[in-house]
Amino acid sequence: MGRGRAKAKQTKVARQLKYYTPDTDLSALERELHRESSGADRDDTPRPDEDDYDEYGKWAAGER
Repeated sequence: MGRGRAKAKQTKVARQLKYYTPDTDLSALERELHRESSGADRDDTPRPDEDDYDEYGKWAAGER
């Protein structure tokens, strides 16, 4: 018992999420897409070789 109220609330929330259409800010979308294509968010920090952390690679090389 008592499941009816919880199920009704879940149904209400699901319906709101399904039919909610926020206003799309196309200018913000254009700025974000332009920034990604220009490489402004690219991370150029040097990274250690992935092989340094590859246990199988060490085993295969006989370093174990």
